[in-house]
Amino acid sequence: MSRGKLRPVFKRLWLLAPVATLGLGCSSTWGCDSDENWEQQTFPLPATLRDGSVPTQDTSCEELCEALGARTPCARVQGTEVGEDGGVIEQVSCEAHFLCEGRRPEGLCSDGAVASETPAMGALFARMAHLEAASVPAFERLADELAVHGAPEHLVRAARRSAKDEVRHAEAMESLARRHGAPMPELKVEPFRARSLESLAIENAVEGCVRETYGALLAGWQARSAEDAQVRESLGTIAPDELRHAELSWAIDVWALDQLSPAARERVNAARREAWRELEQDVAASHLPDEVARRSGLPSAEVARGLVRELASELMPGALAWSEPID
Repeated sequence: MSRGKLRPVFKRLWLLAPVATLGLGCSSTWGCDSDENWEQQTFPLPATLRDGSVPTQDTSCEELCEALGARTPCARVQGTEVGEDGGVIEQVSCEAHFLCEGRRPEGLCSDGAVASETPAMGALFARMAHLEAASVPAFERLADELAVHGAPEHLVRAARRSAKDEVRHAEAMESLARRHGAPMPELKVEPFRARSLESLAIENAVEGCVRETYGALLAGWQARSAEDAQVRESLGTIAPDELRHAELSWAIDVWALDQLSPAARERVNAARREAWRELEQDVAASHLPDEVARRSGLPSAEVARGLVRELASELMPGALAWSEPID
């Protein structure tokens, strides 16, 4: 994948980003089980229900969560903010889905979860900060492995530079998380073990060429679409770095495939095809409240799925040609 191809694709798709969008995502990774990305979170009551009616004191938490695109278990709870009448604003606790995308190191033990009473915007940026921080050892390991396997020095240097970038990204996301009432989650990573070039190439194809590439596209989308000015500013700084990281993933892919046998190359490409399919499924299942989506600038599930299909058609034609419909 050349610099000349990836950037025009991103620029074309970024032009589709509206001023405000519906949907949500956060950092996720290859090997991430989508069923484990549902977390109990507390949200303001929706303005309307699915049938268009206005919530009342008798509206069940199940109906409220359904209107938010979330699920049970649920409960109506007292919030922490006070309304104009001096009363505490009621909220609802639901299970919400967090989409995963990005480069995570093998052996990541922590999941970035925060307390269920944490505001949804804070929980979003706390998880993003957690996996930006997890990307630091991921790139450090990648640099060391590339050197061991005899990769060109410019790829090794670029991986080390990417690790330094991720330190800044984690700090920026942590700042947004704390601003929205969330602490920085603890990061736990098991010691790394030596692995083959094929294993490195498979992980890079899945996490870098698919997940991280999509994450880089999202960063630029948020920089254009987020209603929150600080989110736009932070992502506007991060997006160019993430684009370089995506380009690095594809450069490593070209070099690694050239070193592998035909059978090994096919296994790498098979893993990449499966990663596109899994990503499409993940984005289609990602939903969170309208307010959080607008402020964070992330696309709706429908728009996100379209972005994934556009990327796949450009970067790996045919990968999603026969994907099954998503309910």
